[in-house]
Amino acid sequence: MHSAHLYLTSQSSSGYFLLTDQSEHVNHLTCSLEELLLQMLMENRSLRFLAGFLVLFQSSLCVTNADHDSRPNFVLMMVDDLGIGDIGCYGNDTIKTPNIDRLAADGVKLTQHISAAPLCTPSRTAFMTGRYALRAGLGSTGRVQVILFLAGSGGLPPKETTFAKLLQKQGYTTGIVGKWHLGVNCESRNDHCHHPNNHGFDFFYGLPFTFFNDCKPGEGKDVLVDLQIMLRQISALLALAFLTLLLVRGVGLLQVRLALVVLLAVLSLLSFSVWFMPFELLRTWNCIIMRNGEVVEQPMNPETLNARLMREAEQFVERDGPFLLFLSLAHVHTPLFVSEGFAGKSKHGLYGDNVEEVDWMIGRMRKTIERFGLSEKTLMYFTSDHGGHIEDAQRGGWNGIYRGGKAMGGWEGGIRVPGIFHWPGRLTAGRQVSEPTSLMDVFPTVVKLAGGALPEDRILDGRDLMPLLEGKTNRSEHEFMFHYCGMYLNAVRWHPHNSDSIFKVHFFTPNFSPAGAIGCYDTKVCMCHGDFVTYHDPPLVFDLSRDPSESRPLSPETEPRFAEVLGRVGRAVTDHRKTLTPVENQLTWRNVLWKPWLQPCCGTFPFCSCSETNTSDSRQ
Repeated sequence: MHSAHLYLTSQSSSGYFLLTDQSEHVNHLTCSLEELLLQMLMENRSLRFLAGFLVLFQSSLCVTNADHDSRPNFVLMMVDDLGIGDIGCYGNDTIKTPNIDRLAADGVKLTQHISAAPLCTPSRTAFMTGRYALRAGLGSTGRVQVILFLAGSGGLPPKETTFAKLLQKQGYTTGIVGKWHLGVNCESRNDHCHHPNNHGFDFFYGLPFTFFNDCKPGEGKDVLVDLQIMLRQISALLALAFLTLLLVRGVGLLQVRLALVVLLAVLSLLSFSVWFMPFELLRTWNCIIMRNGEVVEQPMNPETLNARLMREAEQFVERDGPFLLFLSLAHVHTPLFVSEGFAGKSKHGLYGDNVEEVDWMIGRMRKTIERFGLSEKTLMYFTSDHGGHIEDAQRGGWNGIYRGGKAMGGWEGGIRVPGIFHWPGRLTAGRQVSEPTSLMDVFPTVVKLAGGALPEDRILDGRDLMPLLEGKTNRSEHEFMFHYCGMYLNAVRWHPHNSDSIFKVHFFTPNFSPAGAIGCYDTKVCMCHGDFVTYHDPPLVFDLSRDPSESRPLSPETEPRFAEVLGRVGRAVTDHRKTLTPVENQLTWRNVLWKPWLQPCCGTFPFCSCSETNTSDSRQ
């Protein structure tokens, strides 16, 4: 904030307070009083000479306030698991996305916009911090690649700096509506150390976790299914052993000590609890809605979710002064759900219905900004957290011509995402940027536009996009990009100076299954370690400028610069690794497994159940 004196002005129907910079209100009030006094002086001939001096004083005071108000608002819109090929302006001709297409036509479209990771938690970590996720300890070393339980202790560490924190310091009101998936608590149920409110967001309404199969009855299970089966079988065997011994002892067939029966009873009860409590009640534990630190619905009702998200987003932008809204949609992550009015509309089935509802939501957000006369004062941004999930039968996204998808390491289909910036009067309509850009670039871009200073106590991997977006330069600042699969460096992208080539070097690739498949269908998502990957010596090398599908590996015979590419990339990797420092891994088993004392609950634990009262559809 520009002033150290803050006060509460109002509490909206959404339940959050707006902190207002007192100096801004004083300036506004002073300007109004000066204008009234000026009018009185002008009406008195003998005092008109004083009016001239007052005009100069008023101008110097009020221009400062006008400059303050000239800072843009930000509306950042992110879809979950959307493939780049799902959007009309990126080549889809079966799913209708007129609102997103118009946003691109009226703004700047990025064609090589890259997510820092192919999965939700690490991708969103990088987006929020402008840094690769492993710098915050949110890269996986094994099977667990994202946060699995809302009552785990892992998440975005409090010491990390998000763009929202820096905008708060500049007097912005900041809010997130929708999905978070970066943790909630560390040591107790209400410490909220990983919560959005502790990471620079004044307001949060939405899903602190994510939307997954357990959230929709009848869709099956997502989390550690094989472990669930094993625990259930152990529980059943112990229960059977207990009942058998009890029966044998009861009829007198054998002499069985009572202590053994009691021990089996205790073990049976414990094994049942270890299986049943965290897994069979997972919908109650993970599928919840929070308003700031309060649970308002547990479990959530997905049928009215999108209407509520839009209502909250629209109410958030009804304010004076600069704001940042991160609209983080639950669509199009499976299981698919669709609001009334969108079912059966698309030629691409239920998934297409979901995408077309997303398009309606984006259009609705843009109309809201226009209705308040904020278009020329608001930078709008549209993207996806990573590529589409192609293993999920016909329910996943399409990644166009690009190889791979969600959770497939550095393959282009899992990390190349839509990127659209819209700002009338500042950005030229219809401009297209084909240079490499990153979701991490949003951090420095937003902070600089807000008048903030970038942190100097840490490495930032994002770059300011405004020179590219405005056409002041035709060259990306990203000479290298590092593509991680968990904590492991999977691939590196090199854009040499004075060259149109974009080389991509893969050190290892995931093993697709079954043999001949185009994804990891046996495990549903690809892994990054052990026998799940194949290392290449020499690494696989592609030139994305000529082969964006990564279908024709280069060799010394087909690429004169082959040895140069490997040598230059090798040196870049060495330099990059020197910038990494050890941090606590947030995705260890100890940090991700369910802990009942950390479980957010709207009642008395474990009897957690509540419904939000106002859930009416807000569509117009």
